[in-house]
Amino acid sequence: MADQNIILSSGKRKTAIARATCRQGRGKIIVNKILVTNIEPKLARLTIMEPIQIAGDWSKKVNMNVKVHGGGVQSQAEAARLAIARAFVDFSKDPKVKSDFLKYDRHLLVADTRRKEMYKPGDSKARSKRQKSYR
Repeated sequence: MADQNIILSSGKRKTAIARATCRQGRGKIIVNKILVTNIEPKLARLTIMEPIQIAGDWSKKVNMNVKVHGGGVQSQAEAARLAIARAFVDFSKDPKVKSDFLKYDRHLLVADTRRKEMYKPGDSKARSKRQKSYR
């Protein structure tokens, strides 16, 4: 059991953080103790399934457990998607898998660093300014 190849990877999106543990198996992928095919809402499930479908045969050779916390539903899905794709690349050590991910979408392997802009003092929003009436 000690010689088993275990890959740890992580992904972040806004304030959501996902940690994936990947080991050799039969294609069982679990996100927050829920099988990936049972995740609701459907848009989040489809987002998480993208790297699994692109990986092709590699998705049948590994078991993956993903834990996600923080952020909203879609941010968690995108963080999990990033962690899963990185785990596939690290596990397979195949440059074709990496190039397939990069061709499909760069954000499968590179984190999106955009964050919410902070509100400025005396203003109602991040970019809006106080209106003046001059009366």
